[in-house]
Amino acid sequence: MASHAARLLLLLALAAALAGRSDGAWCVCRTDLPDATLQRTLDYACGSAADCKPIQPNATCFAPDTVKAHCSYAVNSYYQRSGQNPLACVFSNTAVISSTDPSTNGCKYPASATPSAPGSPPPPMAQGPNGDLKDTSGGADVFPVAGAATRAVILACCSLLALYFIA
Repeated sequence: MASHAARLLLLLALAAALAGRSDGAWCVCRTDLPDATLQRTLDYACGSAADCKPIQPNATCFAPDTVKAHCSYAVNSYYQRSGQNPLACVFSNTAVISSTDPSTNGCKYPASATPSAPGSPPPPMAQGPNGDLKDTSGGADVFPVAGAATRAVILACCSLLALYFIA
């Protein structure tokens, strides 16, 4: 019986470690779109709730000085300030959720939900430069969701194994 209890504790510790693991999630602008389209997205994000101070001249994330890089920083800031709500990465189909860290030398993209400044309203959801309500996931960039599902399956399997060892 003592060995069953030890196995159960080991399985529960493993399940707890897996369940507590966090996958990073970033919202980035699509690289296949023209700069003019991404500039509208950048302007929208910075005019809404994104913190765009780091992409101003001489700031930490100004380089590389490209519309694509600045757009990605802005939409990611907007997404993180929206609590990583997938609808906050719509932007009229100009951005996608990614599990790959877009940070570059000297520029760290936030990877966790950060609330807006105290007293300010939360960012609007499911809008973009044109007010469109489109799903941009395309099924390919849902790794953070898949990571949570994988952890749930592992937790369920560990629980079943624990029940097996108890019986």
